This record gives sequence, structure tokens and C-alpha cells, in this order.
Amino acid sequence: MKFVEDQIHKVKPLFEKGGKLEKFYYLFEAGESFHLVTDKRTDRGAHVRDSIDLKRMMITVVLAMVPCILFGIYNTGLQHYSALLSDGQIEALPGMVDMIVYGAIMVVPVILTVYITGGIIEGIFACIRKHEINEGFLVTGILIAMVVPASIPLWQVSLATAFGVFIGKECFGGTGMNILNPAMTARAFLFFNFPSQISGDKVWVGFDRGQEVVATATPMGLAAKGDEITWSTMDMFLGFIPGSIGETSTLACIIGGIILLITGVASWRTMLGMLVGGFLFAWLISLGSTNPNDIAALGAVKHLCMGGFAFGLVFMATDPVSSANTDLGKWIYGFGAGAMSMLFRIINPAYPEGVMLAVLLMNVFAPLIDHYVVKSSIKRRLNRARV
Repeated sequence: MKFVEDQIHKVKPLFEKGGKLEKFYYLFEAGESFHLVTDKRTDRGAHVRDSIDLKRMMITVVLAMVPCILFGIYNTGLQHYSALLSDGQIEALPGMVDMIVYGAIMVVPVILTVYITGGIIEGIFACIRKHEINEGFLVTGILIAMVVPASIPLWQVSLATAFGVFIGKECFGGTGMNILNPAMTARAFLFFNFPSQISGDKVWVGFDRGQEVVATATPMGLAAKGDEITWSTMDMFLGFIPGSIGETSTLACIIGGIILLITGVASWRTMLGMLVGGFLFAWLISLGSTNPNDIAALGAVKHLCMGGFAFGLVFMATDPVSSANTDLGKWIYGFGAGAMSMLFRIINPAYPEGVMLAVLLMNVFAPLIDHYVVKSSIKRRLNRARV
């Protein structure tokens, strides 16, 4: 560590003002702050004293996603070999190590592709605008990787990442200025431009990249067509089902959510509001269903465990930038996201994964929700003052 620190300090003058590489200072600064604790200190009185900065907050979110990442790697291997077993291409499932190795071979390139593409774009904008490279993409990058199938072509991942970072964040001014969640923006780009790779009735993890090995329907795909779901509610809760890399396990999402709540990074109001909204609307819609195989008849519990609802609730809807910020606004925002998720998923089966559209829709309305909450609060206080 001492060697790394010495080398960084040795080349630092080249990137400072007047140095040969001055225009690349912000790229250097990003690498320096990533490897070393900053040596910058306030020299005057600070109004706010807190040990939590942007870097620590983003690293906390990444750590909270570790259970989803690890389980996603294992489940990718499990679903791959399970598909081969059901197709008769193998006689028995291999050991856990083989599943993890295969899963890593499929998942790690997706993560690297996202970070390389997004990192380049972030670096270019930092140099053009002459500002620091923020740590926000540490979270955005892993979120994009977790909400796509492991078998998706890497060039599509790169294209979606570029779209999500540029359109979803940089064109609004960068970290902290975006209206839409960049990860959901990237997934929406894939959904509408490459539907056969991101949705439909084919399993996403039963493929080798570049060639189809065996195709199997996902629980969400079966439900959208009105077919019987062969997985139990417990299987869906634990995550032993086909789906996107990091969103199959509700249990892993709950663990991540607990970490975010304990550290104060995410809002419990948003989470609980979305949970209540999703449960209530799924239950109400199920009351009017007469076909037992219809997606509306699945029941609220299964809907909460299927697809990306739990992942969206914990990691997407709670994005502090694109979600509501007032206390009452968080309740309204979360409830709306949960309710719209079920409406999109059940009423319009053309979009069975309604969480993506619901979160993006509520992102758009979040500023309006906060505006009217604040306006109502001001009006209420003025009325009390007149009395």
C-alpha cells in the first residue's frame, strides 16, 4: 500500500495545473480517491459534520448487493445445468463449484462490460466539464448488470449502458441531477429495442453466450401466458428460478434491504409504501379473477416474490436522487410504484415485468409529488399562523 501511495504522489504533479497531463487531472483524481483516503480537509467551520460521504454511501449500496450478486452467479450455473438436465443432455447436476464457475464465466463479463463502458463515458464527461468523477456509477454499474440476463450479448449490454448513463444521467448534468434512474433507463432501452433478449417466454440463463442450448419458460413468462407455474412459492422466494442475474432471490434482496435500512442509506417509508401498494393491488385484482391459471389469480405473495419486484423495491425505488425526498412524498411515491407495478404486470401482460415501467413513471412524478407536499405543508403552517 505504501508503494502505491508513493507512486501516486510521484506522478501527481503531471496532472496538476501546469503539468503535461493537466487536462486528464479528473481521471487521475478518480483513481487517487479510489485507492487512497482523501487528504483534503475543511479549513473553516463546517455547517454539517458527518462521516458519511458519497463514496461511503455508494460502497454501502454495493455491499448490500453482494448477496444478490453471489446468489446470481450460483443461480446462473444452477439454471443452466438444470435446463441441460431436463433436456436430457446431462444425467445429473454437477457440484456447487461447477455451477459457480459457470455462473462466474457468464456474469463477470457482463459486470466488466458495464463498468468499462460506463467508466469511459464518465471519464469523458468529467474531462469536458472539469469536475470530479463521482462514485455514483459504482452503484449504477452493478445495478445495470444485475437487471439483465446472464446470456445477453455483451455488445447489447455496452450499448444499453451507454444509453443509460448518457440519457439517464449525464444529459441532465451528472450525478445528483438525473430525473430517471439510469439503471432502469438502460433496462428499458434493452426491453424496447431487443425484446427477444430481455423478455418473452424463453429462459435467460439456459444459454451459452452466442448459441442457444435449451429454452425454458420463466415463471413470469408462464404467468403472462396463463400457463401453470412449476416452481413453488418457496422456490421463488429463495430464488431458484430463471430470471435476470440479481433479481431472482427475494431473500437476498431482503438481506440487502436490511443493510440499507440499518445504515440509513435507504428510506423505509419508500420500501414499505411500495410493499403495501404492490400487495394491496395484487390482492384486490385477484379477487375479481375467475380463471385459476390467469396471472391475476396468482395471489399477492407470489407476485411479490416473482420477477424483479423485490429487487426494484430495495435498490431501484429507493434511489435518493430520482425518488421523492419528503417524508409524505416517499409514502406516496413508494405506494404508487408498487401499485403501478402490479397494474402493468397483470392488466397489461404485454409488459409482465411492470416494475421497470412503474419505477420510471414514478421517477417522473417524484418532483411533482414533493412540490405539492411542500406546498401543502406551507399552506397548513400559514393557516396556523393566521389563527
